[in-house]
Amino acid sequence: MKKLYLAFISCLFIVVLNSCSKDDTSINIFTIEDDIALGEQVSNEIAANPQEYPILDPVKYASAYDHLYRIRNTILASGKVKYATKFRWNCKIIRNDTMINAFSLPGGDMYFYTGIIKFLDNEAEFAGVMAHEMAHADRRHSTDQLTKVYGLEILLGVLLGSNPNFAEQIAAELALGLGTLAFSRSQEYEADEYAVKFLYATEYDAASLGDFFEKMEGEPYPPTFLSTHPSPEDRLAKIEEHFQALGGMHGATFAERYKEFKNALP
Repeated sequence: MKKLYLAFISCLFIVVLNSCSKDDTSINIFTIEDDIALGEQVSNEIAANPQEYPILDPVKYASAYDHLYRIRNTILASGKVKYATKFRWNCKIIRNDTMINAFSLPGGDMYFYTGIIKFLDNEAEFAGVMAHEMAHADRRHSTDQLTKVYGLEILLGVLLGSNPNFAEQIAAELALGLGTLAFSRSQEYEADEYAVKFLYATEYDAASLGDFFEKMEGEPYPPTFLSTHPSPEDRLAKIEEHFQALGGMHGATFAERYKEFKNALP
């Protein structure tokens, strides 16, 4: 019965692909519930691999997580996040000071390395990074990419629990942001655009995402977060365009409060 179901869905997937125009890059036919289920599967794989993903204990580092969730709640309360009340939006901190990176899963779960938290100068910059990851999940970029790269039948195997090893592979590729699951240029631009929209409706300075990219320009080894494209210069210019289009009013950066967040980390 399961094989018949998978065969039917695969045929449906081909029909949908053939019905899309060549200019239509969105071929995601997963439901919101599928996004959440897939994200949960990948999250379980991450939790089962503490050597690769040493997640900080939320009880031992309660103060750090309080800061993290306060920032998350502020962005979700902006009224601009489409799936604010539907996705999980769980947040985890991975202990690795050398990794300047963050990533999100389908369904909204987000992971932040201690390296990127310590690298940033103020809370608004970090909120910009978080908003960018939220935008990837909210715009469903991961399942767009997964659908294109792996096809529906393989992903359904993950959802149905018949392909657990593949969930581990997906976790690794989403965490690295490289290889076959690297976001496209248009997806990165869109995540930047929506991050500015999310932040502009909060107390944060929405231009601070651009400050992060500007800071990275002087680094000899750009973090995985920047991917390989588009360039920081291009993204800076577009972030400024979006910011000015919304009115160009600067918010707060909360530099002192962010020091408390960083001091709460190991």
